[in-house]
Amino acid sequence: MTANIELDAPPETTRVLIADDHPVYLSGLRMLLDMITSVEVVGEARTGKETLSEIYRLRPHLVLMDVNMPGTSGIEVTRTITPRYPDTSVIMLSMLEDRDTFLSAVRAGARGYLVKGASTEDIEQAIGTVRRGGVVFGAEVASWALDYLNKPRESSKPFPELTDRERAVLELVADGLGNATIARRLGLSIKTVRNYLSRIFAKLQIADRTEAAVQARRAGLGH
Repeated sequence: MTANIELDAPPETTRVLIADDHPVYLSGLRMLLDMITSVEVVGEARTGKETLSEIYRLRPHLVLMDVNMPGTSGIEVTRTITPRYPDTSVIMLSMLEDRDTFLSAVRAGARGYLVKGASTEDIEQAIGTVRRGGVVFGAEVASWALDYLNKPRESSKPFPELTDRERAVLELVADGLGNATIARRLGLSIKTVRNYLSRIFAKLQIADRTEAAVQARRAGLGH
């Protein structure tokens, strides 16, 4: 089941672009969508850059997009296309029930958020709801959606595109700490810290750790 906020009646056919870097899941999702008579799959993309190109070329009504796309993340793609292509909506797909990722997706402009494994019925319903001008969230994250809608947005936090955990990692980078120390401080593995840093660099469009520390200190992070 999903939590929906709906408006008008949907158009007859919805042109959908699928963006996911996992071939097996992408293939399965396409087969599922092909069973929905109101949906036409117009293309596929496997990286963030390719997704942006395909959106520009195809101008789909809706993108079903994986959060963790290679290169440019799904959240960054959403943030880029929302002001440029207002007629293209995004439903974000994620393997994890992660509050920070969900909130980042909504702030970026996603109109829906589903955990992978959603049923055909849920996906069909989600597409219809978004095409009617509504928003839709999987039952797994419905409580987070209500919290987000009922609370004022926090505009004082630097780098709002980052999750709270990514911001915590960046603050420790600003303090000059290495990956091993950051891992110990936050109770993470070194590999996880590296993954966080990769996402931070991609979201902030910076090249390295030094530039990250400089930007973080300018924004008031660090001690």
